[in-house]
Amino acid sequence: MAAPGENMRVNADRLWDTLMDMAKIGPGIAGGNNRQTLTDADAEGRRLFQTWCEAAGLSMGVDTMGNMFMTREGTDPDALPVYIGSHLDTQPTGGKYDGVLGVLAGLEVVRSLNDLGIRTKHPIVVTNWTNEEGARFAPAMLASGVFAGIHTQDYAYARKDPEGKIFGEELKRIGWVGDEEVGARKMHAYFEYHIEQGPILEAEEKQIGVVTHCQGLWWLEFTLTGREAHTGSTPMNLRVNAGLAMSRILEMVQTVAMENQPGAVGGVGQVFFSPNSRNVLPGKVVFTVDIRSPDQAKLDGMRARIEAEAPRICEALGVGCSVEAVGHFDPVTFDPTLVASVRKAAEDLGYSHMNIISGAGHDACWAAKVAPATMIMCPCVGGLSHNEAEEISREWAAAGADVLLHAVIETAGIAE
Repeated sequence: MAAPGENMRVNADRLWDTLMDMAKIGPGIAGGNNRQTLTDADAEGRRLFQTWCEAAGLSMGVDTMGNMFMTREGTDPDALPVYIGSHLDTQPTGGKYDGVLGVLAGLEVVRSLNDLGIRTKHPIVVTNWTNEEGARFAPAMLASGVFAGIHTQDYAYARKDPEGKIFGEELKRIGWVGDEEVGARKMHAYFEYHIEQGPILEAEEKQIGVVTHCQGLWWLEFTLTGREAHTGSTPMNLRVNAGLAMSRILEMVQTVAMENQPGAVGGVGQVFFSPNSRNVLPGKVVFTVDIRSPDQAKLDGMRARIEAEAPRICEALGVGCSVEAVGHFDPVTFDPTLVASVRKAAEDLGYSHMNIISGAGHDACWAAKVAPATMIMCPCVGGLSHNEAEEISREWAAAGADVLLHAVIETAGIAE
């Protein structure tokens, strides 16, 4: 039987083929994926994942948030499971690897253990968290947030998408409401493997990102109220232009982020104009400011300044302004023991590696509230993510999965 320090590897071709097969479900229009949460495509992807897991000997549990837990039993009946998780849902114009790599690499770890005839003391559970992206139902990491006690299930079930469809109803519609109580499961440890979603690893020519921290985040949803009016016949000095107020707030957010360098970002990725007509000034604009930093003081200071300055900008233009925090998590420090395990695995396998801070939020941020947790990252071409052009190599995918395999074995323990 192989030992964790030996040069065990996953089946790189099988992992890649699995990624490509999942990518056939919910195809995008430019080579990526549109498999948004609680859509028919999401349901189809879940069923395929279930089929693969059951073929690998895993048993399925599903909680009332639709989180999928696929379990490989351990030899110690009293040992808590080691979880490997991420998500199968995508952005509307998402890539083939964001989230999906972590779920399917978890499956590949189990398949490789089966191939090698290795039994672990602790059970291993491969997890697909519902609505990590938050693209359709804000906030992001919604179901893992309920699992960790950050949100109530009632709050989650009441979330609405831009069309007014309700999370709880859509989860029921696609047939993935389970019977487990959310958060009742206990974890020995949690691992999440993910593409970097940034350019650092590729630029530094490193195969493995050893994730030590995750940035904190605020999503601030602004609703600006102006007055609809004809763009051609309304004099400039008589306009109550919510669009103009938005543009000045966006410029202010840019200034705030730049003045908090290094280690801070801010921007806007989603805007809704109403009535959204070419020749009508908007009566209402809704947009979300996304600010992030690994430094708690910077994060909180940026939020306070933005929320103080935005109403003054609007007041000068006669525009109404309200703001709601629709997403938040504090900066996360991942478990030092698990981080060390990931680093050792990379070293034992001869993979180049570096410490890295995750710029994006992940389900691991909430899992870290209830159990020791950490992440592994692989490079992505040009740092692109949340983009159909998102790309990684077969070799990158396999390297991180190899590290995941070794770190999980060390943590779960080989049965005697």
